[in-house]
Amino acid sequence: MASGGPPVEALALSRLLPISAIRIGAPAPDWRAAVRASGDALVASGATMPPYTDAMIATVEEFGPYIVIAPGIALAHSRPSPAVRRAGLSVVTLAGPVAFGHKENDPVRLVVGLAAPDEEGHIVALATLAEFLSDEERRERLIGATAAGAVRDMIGSYEKSMAAAAPTANGPTDDQQPAKGAMQGS
Repeated sequence: MASGGPPVEALALSRLLPISAIRIGAPAPDWRAAVRASGDALVASGATMPPYTDAMIATVEEFGPYIVIAPGIALAHSRPSPAVRRAGLSVVTLAGPVAFGHKENDPVRLVVGLAAPDEEGHIVALATLAEFLSDEERRERLIGATAAGAVRDMIGSYEKSMAAAAPTANGPTDDQQPAKGAMQGS
């Protein structure tokens, strides 16, 4: 967007991740079951219909384990499709580590499901999620979460910290204004 990006509420992970899309300690004997668990959580939240889950699995079958984006974390997704009702996320911690076949980042302990109705929403959701997962301590707390409420609390804390750090929509804050008498250029 020309205004410097989408509004903060458009990026809110908490709006994309209802409690119904969080599974803690899901049993998964293989990567297909792990991806299916994340897809089933997206379906349960109303973000997608079951064919999207099948498409997520087909994506890995076709392109390989590129969805394992960091040590222990897979980002299950597929292209936007009619099976996506609205943008959504799911978070699934696994009962045990699962091999996806990624040379460097296996085994997976956390699967995040991503659904977006269009390419732009897909990119915005990915960018927001990447920022959230960029902190190693936060990733480990997420992987080790023992309750869905704890996951929501982590996301809420992250969003509050991001909102506090964001400049206001009306321009820079007083402490961002140039000092009176400062040179405006030469």
